[in-house]
Amino acid sequence: MDELNARAVPSSAEAEQAVIGSMLIDADCIALVIEQLKANDFYFPQNRAIFETFVTMFLSGETIDPVTVLEKLKENGLFDETGGRSYLMQLMDITPTAAHVEEYIRILRDKTLLRETAEAAGRILESVYSGEGTAREIVENAERLLYDVREGREIKGLYHIKSVIFDVYEQLDELARNAGQLPGIPTGVGELDTFISGLNRSDLVLMASRPGMGKTSFALNIGLHAAKTTNKAVVIFQLEMSREQLGLRLMSSEALIDSRKLRTGTLNDDEWGRLAHASEVLSKTAMYIDDNPSLTVADMKSKCRRLGNNLGLIIIDYLQLMQSGKKVENRTTEVSDISRALKIMAKELNVPVLCCAQLSRAAEQRADKRPMLSDLRESGAIEQDADVVLFLYRDDYYNKETEDPNTAECIIAKNRHGATGTVKLHWLGQYTTFSSRDTVHGAG
Repeated sequence: MDELNARAVPSSAEAEQAVIGSMLIDADCIALVIEQLKANDFYFPQNRAIFETFVTMFLSGETIDPVTVLEKLKENGLFDETGGRSYLMQLMDITPTAAHVEEYIRILRDKTLLRETAEAAGRILESVYSGEGTAREIVENAERLLYDVREGREIKGLYHIKSVIFDVYEQLDELARNAGQLPGIPTGVGELDTFISGLNRSDLVLMASRPGMGKTSFALNIGLHAAKTTNKAVVIFQLEMSREQLGLRLMSSEALIDSRKLRTGTLNDDEWGRLAHASEVLSKTAMYIDDNPSLTVADMKSKCRRLGNNLGLIIIDYLQLMQSGKKVENRTTEVSDISRALKIMAKELNVPVLCCAQLSRAAEQRADKRPMLSDLRESGAIEQDADVVLFLYRDDYYNKETEDPNTAECIIAKNRHGATGTVKLHWLGQYTTFSSRDTVHGAG
């Protein structure tokens, strides 16, 4: 620790002076610099004070030149007449040209990144030696600290409403440029996308049902469609089945070959051909499968971060098999902790998280066995954490003499993006897949 502290702090006095000198020489540089740098990018106090003065004057719409800046510095008691004038003139003299200001900015940003990394490393070492928290918690916190440094975000930062409005305008501009396209990742079911606007960034989407309704198959349908249409990475955490079983389901769905034939290998020539084509299609997607049954949310977050900006969608099957990695009073509390962690993961990674869940037998005690939000109450706080709640229901599962066999219902029970309602689907059990139907029943 002492050796680390004794080392020189990463900084560049020359680059800091060149940035300020460029702003004094060429007023056109001022907006560019203020947009890309913050006060903490200047390590030396006198340079930071001058930059903050620039920012104040810029936001106030004041004229900025060496004379006005010096006057403002004097008013704020930061420099006296002689010292201030001498230092500003020195900055202008040593700056060869303002044309290279972006290179000077890059140097300062690199130095800031190194300082923040060193600070994060210090915090990590302190938590290790203090013994506060479990090893898993310390590792997770270390990962979060380094991730925040890499992403250039302030930990627990505050955002002024002006920057929020700017971000909203950017989103609206992007939507206007892509008029008619979904703001979120398409599910492959047009009627469902109409309700929820696709799978949106930072959303936690819960897909729940009783066993046997096909929630795993529907989740895989959505994941495969997303991977094929967006070219983004789709990560599937399968806590119940093996990756080979999951692969077999995907191949059956894509090739439209009876899954029982795939399990026994009794395929004819045409089916072998379709299987080869399906394998080629699947191989070209950026789908990743992890079948480790003991994963925590922290483990999942760590694995997904490694995919960087190419990450598009996370699918988890299913919630009740997950572990929090912490000692808790009861399972309901643990599930609440997990659901909250999933929502935080969706926000931090800025991708939709689709999590499957298994409902209790409460629905089966009713005459109408369609799931309701009240059926989630035994699952902790998942209902309040989820942005969208989808229920899958197949009447033929309970009623073999139904007039509409192989019809499934996707019930949108909660939707922060719009209306709730029901979308009809066609269930192709032999292929473990769903297909879209035209009938939609909506509710405001």
